[in-house]
This record gives sequence, structure tokens and C-alpha cells, in this order.
Amino acid sequence: MAEPIEFVEKQWDSWIEKNPLGTYEHIDAEKLVEVLTKDLTYASGMDVKEYTLYQKWCEIKERYPVQEVSTLFGQDMQMIYPEQEKLINQVKSNFWMPKEPDDYAKLQPVMKLHNGDLAEKWNAIRTFSSTMKNNSNIGRNLFYTIEDEITGKYLGVLCISSDFLDLTPRDNAIGWSRDIKTSQGMINHTAIGSTIVPLQPLGYNYMGGKLLALLCLADTVQNDWKERYGDVLVGVTTTSLYGNTKSNGLSQYDGLEHWNKMGFSSGSVAFEPSRATKRMIFDWIKENHTKKYFEWWEAKNKQGLPLKRDHKNRSLHFAYPKLGIPKELTRTEHQRGIYFSPLYDNTSEYLRKEIGDDKLVKSFDTSLEALTNIWKTKYAKGRISMLKKKNTVSYETLFYDDLIYLSWEETKAKYLTQVGR
Repeated sequence: MAEPIEFVEKQWDSWIEKNPLGTYEHIDAEKLVEVLTKDLTYASGMDVKEYTLYQKWCEIKERYPVQEVSTLFGQDMQMIYPEQEKLINQVKSNFWMPKEPDDYAKLQPVMKLHNGDLAEKWNAIRTFSSTMKNNSNIGRNLFYTIEDEITGKYLGVLCISSDFLDLTPRDNAIGWSRDIKTSQGMINHTAIGSTIVPLQPLGYNYMGGKLLALLCLADTVQNDWKERYGDVLVGVTTTSLYGNTKSNGLSQYDGLEHWNKMGFSSGSVAFEPSRATKRMIFDWIKENHTKKYFEWWEAKNKQGLPLKRDHKNRSLHFAYPKLGIPKELTRTEHQRGIYFSPLYDNTSEYLRKEIGDDKLVKSFDTSLEALTNIWKTKYAKGRISMLKKKNTVSYETLFYDDLIYLSWEETKAKYLTQVGR
């Protein structure tokens, strides 16, 4: 529900008093346009897979910096922060690895919430186990490691986040009006699986992505959502990586039990400038459009959360036309598949505010045991049986921590074919 204007204006008056106009860093607009155009021209020359890998490479270089040091054998590269290297090694040593192909049958997945002090461990697993950029989401987030209860080994990571406000195929299927969805707060009763990443070889050998997608629907998630945010969770959304641009047109969510395909997004992939250039853009907005900057970056709602979601993308989309950046440098058409899982038979009626909590009728068993059993019997069993016949069972972990030391050209040569695994 939108915050009262007076509540936000009071924050604005207090903030502008502490940050008076004319005291901000000056950003030369011509210089900003020059470096921004250079960044976007380089990025927009890539196809979707190459750009995905490029974002991952940039992310790792920024999060895990290295420096040149002298050793007995000459010059070498070393991580600047030893604690990061220690954490990475701890994580790598705890991946689940089957000793025999049918070891998946012994797995007993559990979900461990990693908000707060444990978030950096989650971040390390997520960053290096997927070629997709590890984007932080503003708003609600539940970070889970998926672990085997018996061995304590990692199976993957999930993040359940604030749902997308606008996904037309999903909204049409629900029959959602924008007023009920946003102003009346019913969007808070759905969430999105924003990160669904199985570790390897679980993902390849056993369709581990399907296991994690099913666990997005688990009682654990529903209970944590209710306890942390006070809202009943009645449905979960996710989107595919490639949508209808993938060569075979399929996603791990297609045909997955309890997940319904809604169609494709009408959006596109936004090319991003470098971190330094983005900082210049944000400072330029602060100097030249101060009230916008305040609303997106500083203002809070009554729960203490950011007033506006997705402040980084809001800022970029606002600045590009103001600075005269051509549209062809900022976006590429790239639809994604949209999937939705209603947790109740009457989820749509609930989201339209036609019924209350007491009328909800659960659609299926969302216990960890039941969801894991679906994965084992319907997906993992057939997949590993096929791989055994072909003698193509994998024992690779595919942990991308070597990108810390690789150049962009080396990264492309080694990993471009693995984007999306």
C-alpha cells in the first residue's frame, strides 16, 4: 500500500536539511555521456549468452579483487582479502558429490535460511555456481542453502523475493486489477523464485534444478514468509533464463509438476554500464534531479524498507533518455518464459480479494518429503538411468572461482559454451 505523502515529505525535509542543494559532487554531463556510450556500445555488441557471461566476469572482478605480488617464482596474482579466499575454499569443500550414480536416492534435502550473518556464505555459493549474475533484490528476500540432512553437503541455493509487479500473462490468468495487486497490497501474498541454482553435478545428472524449483513451494518457505513478513503466501512466480530464444525452446520449468506456464514476458534485457559509470549516473541524478534521487535511494516506508523497489534500474532507465542515449544501446529484445504455481485451489480468488484466509483450500502436499519424492521418482530416476546407459554421468562441480584470475578473453574461451548450465 502506498505511503501517505506527508510521511514521505517529512523524510524529504529532514534529508534535504542534512544534504543541502549545491553540496553534491559535480558530474560533467558530456563526460558522463562519453563514458556511458562507450560502455553500452561494447555491451550491446554481444549476444545474450556472451553478455550474461560478461556480467558474471565483471561481477566477480568487482566482488573479489586481486593484486599482483612478488613470490620466489616471480610475479603472481593474489586475492586482496584473505577471508574471501578462506570462505570460497570452505564452500567448495562441502559440495555434495555422488560416489555411485544412484546415490541421489539417499538424499534428504533440508532448507537452511541464510539471512543476516550467514548471507556471505550464500553469496559465495551463488556467485560461483551459476553463470548468471548474482543480483541483489530490494525488498523481501529469503536466502536458503539446500543441504543434505545426512551428510550436511550443499545441494544448491534458493532466494525467494518480492514478486514482479507486472507480468501481464500471470496477471491476466489471476484476473488481477492493478489497484488490488499494488495499492491494496495483494502482491505481497505472492513471491518469486529469483534464484534457483542447483550445484553440479546434481543439476546435470539428476535435474537438480527441478528439485530446487519444487522446494520454492515448500512449507518451509510459506512458514518463513508468514513469520518474517506477516503475509500468507498463496503463489510463487519464476521466469526462465532464455524463454523462446533458447535453441530448443524448453526450460527446466516446462512440464514440471505444480508449475504452470503463463506465457512470455514482454520485457527485454537491459545492458548495463560499468560500476564506475553507474556511480557517475547516480551522482548525476542526485545533483540534477535531487527529489527523484531521494525517493529512489533514501526514502523508507513505515516498515523501514526502501520506499521504491529496484532503485538501480529505475535510475538507469530515467537517466538514459535524459542524457540522450539511443535506445538501441540500452536494451535488446529478450523474452523470458513466465511460470506460476498457485499453492491453493482458490489462489486467484484470494488474490482478487474475493475470499479470506479461512477459505483457502490447499492444492497439494508441500512438505519437503513430498516435493523431494516427486523429484526423485519423476525426474532424477529417469535422467540418471539415461546417462548411465550413455556412459555420460558427470562428476564435475563447475565452480567458477577461477574467473577471479582469468582475463575476459580467457573466460570466453573456457566458459561461453556453459552459460545457462
